This record gives sequence, C-alpha cells and structure tokens, in this order.
Amino acid sequence: MRLSILKVLCCLGLIMSLPACAAPAHMRVIGHGMPDVDLDNAIYEVPVKAGVTYQDLIDSLKSISEGMNFVNPANFPIGEHMKLRGQDPQGVKEVRTFCNLSMGTEIILDHPEFLVFAPCRLAIYEKPDASGKRQLYLGLDRPTHDLKNIKQPTARAQASAQQLEDALIELMEKARRGDF
Repeated sequence: MRLSILKVLCCLGLIMSLPACAAPAHMRVIGHGMPDVDLDNAIYEVPVKAGVTYQDLIDSLKSISEGMNFVNPANFPIGEHMKLRGQDPQGVKEVRTFCNLSMGTEIILDHPEFLVFAPCRLAIYEKPDASGKRQLYLGLDRPTHDLKNIKQPTARAQASAQQLEDALIELMEKARRGDF
C-alpha cells in the first residue's frame, strides 16, 4: 500500500511539473531556428546568419518580398543621415518599409487609426555581439503588438495582423539566410 501511494505521488509530481517544460504563455514558438516571439514586446529581432553581408541581405529582402506580393515604398538610411551630421552610426542603421494590402486591408478598413503604424517596418542594424564584434540584425515592429493600441480590435483585424506578422517573420527568416 505504501508503495502505491508513493507511485501516485511521484506521478502527480511529474504531471504538475510538465507545464514548466512548455514555452511560457507570453512566448510564441516560431521554429526553423528562429527566436521565439515575446508577445509582450513590440520588437521581434533576429541575427543575420554569419557570412550574409549587408548587400546580400538587401538583395534577399528585395527578391523575397516581391515574391510574397509586398511592395517596398520607402527606405530610411538613418545611419547615412547621422554621418552627414558628423555622428558615427556605429554600423548599419536603416529602416525599410513593406506593404501588402492583400493582407492588411481589413485592419485599415475596421480601424483607420491603425494607419499611424503603416506601412510595416523592418529595421536593419548592427550592434555588438558578446565579443564586441558588430553583428547584423533584422528587427520587426510587430503588427499584432501595434494592434494592442486599438480599443476593441475586431476579430477580422486581429486575424489580418497575425497573417501580416507571420508573413513578415517568414520574410525575415529567409532574408537573414541570404535566400532568394
């Protein structure tokens, strides 16, 4: 009898500890070697793979985004503007905008005020890694997080924002490897 109670207690302890092994509730698993998304953070950041140059990344973003029906209406070379003002940008610093109205239209129709977040933005920047060497990164201003600023967003807008964010993360995943 004592052995069976001990077994039951061990099984209960195991069952109670299983949730601790799962991804935290505020994280969304992406997979494919990509970092998980912190649902509490507006920024989703991924390092560019070693050997992929800035120009490789730009060419990859252009090719892949066009294939995914995104347009790139504007680029902001912030680092270049810093240099013109005599400031050292400490590596690449720029923002590229992307728009895919077949994905984002519902958000804008249901909540026109969401236009303040349009178009979607990817940042390309360098910052020091653990050894102090500059590492190239892609950062996304997450549409689903931006939508949290809208009071009572519609289910249609939420689904559209998630579809848009998933597509942008897919773009980042491919571009960071230098894919075409």
